[in-house]
Amino acid sequence: MSKLMPLSEAIRKYVHDGDLVYAAGFTHLIPFAAGHEIIRQHKRNLVLARATPDLIYDQMVAAGCVRKVIFSYMGNPGVGSLRVMRAEIEAGRLEWEEYSHFSMISRLQAGASGLPFMPMNPTAAGDLERVNPNYRQVIDPFSGSPVVVVPPLKPDVAIVHVQRCDAEGNAQIWGIIGEQKEAAFAAERVIVTAEEIVDESIIRSDPNRTLIPAFIVDAVCHVPYCAHPSYTQGYYDRDNEFYLSWDEISKSRQKVQEYLDEWVFGVPDRSAYWEKLGPEVHRRLRVGERLSVPVNFGSY
Repeated sequence: MSKLMPLSEAIRKYVHDGDLVYAAGFTHLIPFAAGHEIIRQHKRNLVLARATPDLIYDQMVAAGCVRKVIFSYMGNPGVGSLRVMRAEIEAGRLEWEEYSHFSMISRLQAGASGLPFMPMNPTAAGDLERVNPNYRQVIDPFSGSPVVVVPPLKPDVAIVHVQRCDAEGNAQIWGIIGEQKEAAFAAERVIVTAEEIVDESIIRSDPNRTLIPAFIVDAVCHVPYCAHPSYTQGYYDRDNEFYLSWDEISKSRQKVQEYLDEWVFGVPDRSAYWEKLGPEVHRRLRVGERLSVPVNFGSY
């Protein structure tokens, strides 16, 4: 059964005010287009969880969508601080929980597995254990030693960007694999955005790339260039110039609002956004071809 729908419909139908939202993706495949659509629809009081918030959560906080952030690294990657988030946290206007990367992913694993907690000793994060009450200790019944545990993270909705997906929701990813699978299985609802919608036969021709199966997916949205200014392996490069530009923009709340007015509220969707970026940016982010070696799966 086809689950194809416009991104605007998927956000309207599956993201509600007050939800815990996990926008997945590590380094690449960050679903910026979905974040912008959430801003356009004026969603409010969201709890945003993500191992690395990146610029998209800075923008969503600036737009007034967010009550709380749950994260394990907060920064403009390779540049510096997420200035908006940091300022809101320091001013006491934004609730927050901080974890190590390992404990954040352990929480997702517990949520995806239906477990009440996940053991993760050692943490190498003694300061976090002291200040975050979600770090607890239990006694290992086999050795009698204390073990650090964290509770499950169960998003109301996970948003995952992928290279290709069929209309039913069988989604494939290659390149750097992040926490997409764990976030999707832990979530109550799953929105998949894809660079390409392909026939089921293409998915079946290379089944090992299918990280997210159709039976956990609620909506499939065809959104080329969804991840800009991050990248999608094999489709377009990371826009490093934008990450540098955002560091300057985010120094001024007026400039942030001007950016949102022009690049989020000022365009109806990702297609218009990409067109507005212009041919020079398109050329700069174009990638060449580097094909993998074919795999012989044999005959039936």
